Amino acid sequence: MQLDNRTDTWEQDIQEISDQIIAGALDGVDLSDLLDGLCIRLNEIGLPLKRVHLAMETLHPMFQAEAYRWIRGHNREHEDIPHHDQPPEAWRRSPLKVLMDSGDIEMRHRLTDSGNWRDFPYLVELREEGVTDYFAMITGFRPVEPGQELDDGMIMSWAGDHADGFSDAHLLALRRLQSRLGLAAKISKREKMASNILAAYLGGDAAERVLAGQIQLGASDVIPCVILYSDLRHSTDLADSLPGREFLDLLNAYFECTAGVVLDFDGDVLRFIGDAVLAIFPISDDRFTELQACQAAYRAAIETERQLGVLNANRRAAGKPEIGLGLALHIGEVLFGNIGVPERVEFSVIGPAVNEACRLEGLTKELETPIVASAEFARALDVDWRDLGRHQLRGVALARHVFAPPVQPQ
Repeated sequence: MQLDNRTDTWEQDIQEISDQIIAGALDGVDLSDLLDGLCIRLNEIGLPLKRVHLAMETLHPMFQAEAYRWIRGHNREHEDIPHHDQPPEAWRRSPLKVLMDSGDIEMRHRLTDSGNWRDFPYLVELREEGVTDYFAMITGFRPVEPGQELDDGMIMSWAGDHADGFSDAHLLALRRLQSRLGLAAKISKREKMASNILAAYLGGDAAERVLAGQIQLGASDVIPCVILYSDLRHSTDLADSLPGREFLDLLNAYFECTAGVVLDFDGDVLRFIGDAVLAIFPISDDRFTELQACQAAYRAAIETERQLGVLNANRRAAGKPEIGLGLALHIGEVLFGNIGVPERVEFSVIGPAVNEACRLEGLTKELETPIVASAEFARALDVDWRDLGRHQLRGVALARHVFAPPVQPQ
């Protein structure tokens, strides 16, 4: 592997790699693919990379940051790092943590020299793998005032294994290329943030439609789907009798048993209506067949009942009041799109099938069963349904046949 890169082609090679990074960023190339191609190409022209690490914070309800790792001769890695009350021990003792806390933007450790690099377990591990030089840099995604903590950017480390480490030409090239890669990472982060935020607030399918440009008031499609609607029982009494924080914790625990389960079964949670959940399982070529949608919704309903039982057992043991719910399953066509006013729209579903699902849920209290299903839904599944007879739904002209799942074993 060549160390002295002051050749006729070195600058040309680095410029070509730089151009490729910018082109990849504009084309929307996956950041992992971009980093992989960059590292392979740098090795080919004589820059002795063994390991490369890229990390940046993200805006996601479940994850604090994401990291990309490239190791020569191994599969590339991508990791979503969850939120932590306390940072992991490995991070607290890492050289990147020291760099971030220092206020500097660069750090270098020659692992063949004496020095404080042995204070970092990670660098000792790298040296045992043959790494000779470690170079880390921070690239900000927006201007930072002196003394201000960087809260939007990326941090990278470049580890080389040539006997003489990185040359000055190598370091100049890495500084130059990291700024270009930072542009690609910033674009990737912003696009993921938009997608994550929209998915968190609208649901996955609605988020994709909005990002595709379906944002004007009235923009909508008629889609077939399974509708799941659930509501918390006695919520007003619970809100009046519990301190605000305790009621909020209860509400979130209830949503984990309902909306959380819907997501586990690949459904879309569209709205939290107070303490009610409106969710759908879309029937389409790229989501569910009708049978698959009904199966997923049914399993979600049964799992919701099971998880609520576990939650109530824990609440009983703690001397807290139990909670109940009503849940309805229905199938039909809905209008899926933007409703509201031009300045403030909401992406949701409307139509007679949605209204019927809400009215069906209201029967659960009268019929003393937590889950009910319409005849249209029940016909789609080979289940030992309990026939609850015909009932008049408020606002619906004809009485509807209603069913309940078989009693679940405790």
